[in-house]
Amino acid sequence: MRIPLSWLREYVDLPATETGRDVQAKLISAGLEVETVEHLGADLKGPLAVGQVLTIEELTEFKKPIRFCTVDVGQANGTGEPQEIVCGARNFAVGDKVVVALPGAVLPGDFQIAERKTYGKMSRGMICSSDELSMGDDGTKGIIVLPPETEVGKDAVELLELVDEVLDIAVTPDRGYCLSLRGVARETAIAYGLPLRDPALIDVPGPNAYGYPVRISDPIGCDRFTARTVTGLSAEARSPIWLQRRLQKVGMRPISLAVDVTNYVMMELGQPLHAYDRGLVQGTIGVRRAEEGEQLTTLDGVERTLDAEDLVITDDRGPIGLAGVMGGADTEIADLPQALDSARAGGTPIGTENATADVVIEAAHFDPVSIARTARRHKLSSEASRRFERGVDPQAAAAAAQRTVDLLVLLAGGTAEVGVTEVLAPSAPRTITIPADHPDKVAGVAYGRGTVVRRLQEVGCDVYGQDELIVTVPSWRPDLTDPNDLAEEVIRLEGYENLPSTLPKPPAGLGLTDRQRLHRRVGRALAGAGYVEALNYPFIGEQVFDQLGLDADDPARRVVKLSNPLSDEEPALRTSLLPGLLTALRRNDGRGSHDLALFESGLVFRPREEQRIAAVLPVDRRPTDEELAELNAALPEQPRQVAVVLAGAREQAGWWGKGRPADWADAVEAARSVAREAGAELVIRKGQYGPWHPGRCAELAVTVDGAERVVGHAGELHPRVVKALGLPARTCAMEIDLDAVEAAGDATAAAPRISAFPVATQDVALVVDAFVPAVDVEAALRDGAGELLESIRLFDVYENAEQLGEGRKSLAYALRFRAADRTLTVDEASAARDAAVALAGERVGAALRS
Repeated sequence: MRIPLSWLREYVDLPATETGRDVQAKLISAGLEVETVEHLGADLKGPLAVGQVLTIEELTEFKKPIRFCTVDVGQANGTGEPQEIVCGARNFAVGDKVVVALPGAVLPGDFQIAERKTYGKMSRGMICSSDELSMGDDGTKGIIVLPPETEVGKDAVELLELVDEVLDIAVTPDRGYCLSLRGVARETAIAYGLPLRDPALIDVPGPNAYGYPVRISDPIGCDRFTARTVTGLSAEARSPIWLQRRLQKVGMRPISLAVDVTNYVMMELGQPLHAYDRGLVQGTIGVRRAEEGEQLTTLDGVERTLDAEDLVITDDRGPIGLAGVMGGADTEIADLPQALDSARAGGTPIGTENATADVVIEAAHFDPVSIARTARRHKLSSEASRRFERGVDPQAAAAAAQRTVDLLVLLAGGTAEVGVTEVLAPSAPRTITIPADHPDKVAGVAYGRGTVVRRLQEVGCDVYGQDELIVTVPSWRPDLTDPNDLAEEVIRLEGYENLPSTLPKPPAGLGLTDRQRLHRRVGRALAGAGYVEALNYPFIGEQVFDQLGLDADDPARRVVKLSNPLSDEEPALRTSLLPGLLTALRRNDGRGSHDLALFESGLVFRPREEQRIAAVLPVDRRPTDEELAELNAALPEQPRQVAVVLAGAREQAGWWGKGRPADWADAVEAARSVAREAGAELVIRKGQYGPWHPGRCAELAVTVDGAERVVGHAGELHPRVVKALGLPARTCAMEIDLDAVEAAGDATAAAPRISAFPVATQDVALVVDAFVPAVDVEAALRDGAGELLESIRLFDVYENAEQLGEGRKSLAYALRFRAADRTLTVDEASAARDAAVALAGERVGAALRS
């Protein structure tokens, strides 16, 4: 929310010496997030004056239209003589009042104005547009044309309020009342201890039987609807300069008088309004839920298909607006002044017969949840929906309607009809009972009853009682619902900076759990291997499963969907870490980082077979173990996974060598690193699953409670997956279930053992069928060699049809033998080797290569 300091001063008598920075500091201390203070006109220097165009000479000898103008600027130039100015704009005519920057002026961006010869003419100044003065969007995209009654020679800096300070406040969802000058003025008044001139405290006539007919079919969705009618609006009435400038300073574009007035009152009081062309509304105005499939063309020109949950404004024809979000095009107010401007600048001449003369003003209060869902469903966030979904003061509707009527009567020469429509659903003020010392206990500070009562009254509460306070919450604070909310109000107004700093005192003997230690060890191990941790959002879209090539019945396709997702494109919780990691890899590769190794460890979410509804836990005490167990049983399963992705070079090329690209073996080694940290023995064998290349995929398994369990896969991704996800060629990945690996391992640290006896090394080359996995051969050798075998390593794979035969390959292994209590003899080492070869021959048909 942008808050001009000049506008804020209308409601609070701030000291004249207070700057925007001073007010920013006060509001931040009171708990508002004032992000910046913008100094409008800080780099602007006059003279800027109001001028009247006397003559226009069209210069046609140039490639683009150029005009040589004489402009009367009164005594602003010191001589009273007309000012000669060359200008290329087309949206002004002889007799128009414009803004002239005279020689010596400096415009925003250090643009200095001086006399100079251009297009064969001497130009002594510049006729200014709103962009050149950094005024914001005025909708014209051209020269500023001032009202005819503007005085020639008047200082334009003062007239257009070009010098001001604007506070930019990031309003949190619980502070919806601060999306208005009224709300911020209230906070400012409290911060400075000054009285507030509440703009909503105006005389409002009561409802009567003469108002425009309104029918509410859904009192839950709309509990208050005020309608007022103004007739006889002048067809050529324009928004005055002060109103346009205030809208521009808060970030809105002036459109037409009726629309500008409703936007102005919304910014002032926080109550969204809408003005209907009375001549286009047919019959009674109604509020109801839409019928499934109904159509509505909104003011942005988009035809929308409505949902049965959408709240709509209707007349006898059907929907004429999305309630609380955006009006419909069928009842749009004709913007005659803008059309007149177009005609005056050379467009098609128009008449005034179609101008809107009578308007119906709507000031209503809608259900915040309904408006938020409608805005999100139609991807149509508006200033009105932002306010309704955060909570609008229902008591301000009548005052906002009256303020709108008053401004239309004053500025457009209209007449307010005596009829006042006000449809209300029964409601009662909300009361909260709170011990007088509750804020003291929350903050650990002795405020005292007097301070608590005073602060609550300052925010608008009515407070009664002594030790037990009965607090009636003001209508503009729907966020105050329990005693802790009231305590927060007292604490923030007394100053968070005044709270004492007390370090917590944890009980001795507690530390990280084994699970946490393993999580950290794995992270350190992968980081030490050159991987960079990437933290991704735990949300996915179900289309990613098709891109990953998962089977239709794959368990990973069963997802937990969110009822209120942050994005409609990612409405489910992840069942794998790979989608997020691969997206991060693609993003970094697209930004020029081609040699990538990323890892992530985190939770995935899998729905339980039995669906339960989670119980609401109490907040006034610690939940019991049974309540916590019941809650956990209703949550999805959340195992921890670890995943890595690699692309590009694994080892860089340089003077030391050629380097090496990342391949499937690096992904497998990452899995080994995870298993080593958990103290688990990892079984690695040929596999085939989902996104991995069927010939370059390793299946990862561990033994848990005597049963072997597949815990992940590693290898190179399938080319189809790489293409579907836009990944670099030969991208590799690994994902493993860390919880299962932990269950299979022994976290007890083992000290390294150094033997005093020498090692005996025996090499064997075995010929097997080409389809036999090397891991099966290694397992047979390991089992056959017995307890003397210390390690085994595959160091060569050889294929040659002429020497080995068609469909055969040679696997060469280095076997290291050592005894713990003696030096092995050659015969002992050879016997162990022969036993290993014999078992390999028996199991996989291996034969010694001759």
